[in-house]
Amino acid sequence: MEIEGYEKIIKAGKIASKVRDEAVKLIKPGVKLLEVAEFVENRIRKLGGEPAFPCNISINDIAAHYTPKLNDSLEFKDEDVVKLDLGVHVDGYIADTAITVDLSNSYRDLVKASEDALYTVIKEINPPMNIGVMGKIIQEVIESYGFKPISNLSGHVMYRYELHTGINIPNVYERTNKVIDVGDLVAIEPFATNGFGMVKDGEPGNIYKFLAKRPVRLPQARKLLEVIAKNYAYLPFAERWVIKNEHERLALNSLVRSSCLYSYPILKERKNGIVSQAEHTILITENEIVITTR
Repeated sequence: MEIEGYEKIIKAGKIASKVRDEAVKLIKPGVKLLEVAEFVENRIRKLGGEPAFPCNISINDIAAHYTPKLNDSLEFKDEDVVKLDLGVHVDGYIADTAITVDLSNSYRDLVKASEDALYTVIKEINPPMNIGVMGKIIQEVIESYGFKPISNLSGHVMYRYELHTGINIPNVYERTNKVIDVGDLVAIEPFATNGFGMVKDGEPGNIYKFLAKRPVRLPQARKLLEVIAKNYAYLPFAERWVIKNEHERLALNSLVRSSCLYSYPILKERKNGIVSQAEHTILITENEIVITTR
């Protein structure tokens, strides 16, 4: 069976792996989050890919969907547990990967729980593989470390230019008939926490998705919408990719209010627990499970 876009899938994975490993070395106390995010995104482009979504840098009880805003001054601290989540696409074919960096050196087991869950479930995949069974494996591994999986976050099957296709890989057991099978490109991302085991919506996280062209009153907003529709019609984008000053942020906010754009909220652990994440993209072929982001 020939897999559509195979070479581009593999290339995207290699770029994602290389950039992830390089960026990890930059995550140190006193370094700005914006510096790391911009390094990731620019390095992806230099290596022949494009960001599949803004570089996510989520700290401590934030599990996902934080990317630095325009001129963000936030710096890493020596007590931070940092999730670096990045995506690459080559002509729409996506690689998605994440790693946790524990600057505090206090959460070694929590980091290991999500990593062990990731590699254990990948080893157990035998297509067609029931996604509920995958969730059970992830849950059991994380709980064996004394932590909780985050039940309302999940991995996801990806298509060309589509990060989320409706088939999710749960981090806990679910009764379902859904499976992943040969030809599927899948991001698997266990999240572990010492908190409640669920996330809640927080403040906007500076990440947006184009929804539709609709009538808007502000001329600047109309102009901005044209740029977004042309360049970011399919995949999420960062505020700082499309605005240059605070005045333009007003135009961006008006597009959200007009339902032209969706604003992703920051996802925080419900009881402020510390969160770890590990993620790889796999491609299921007839002969093997290829970890494209290894």
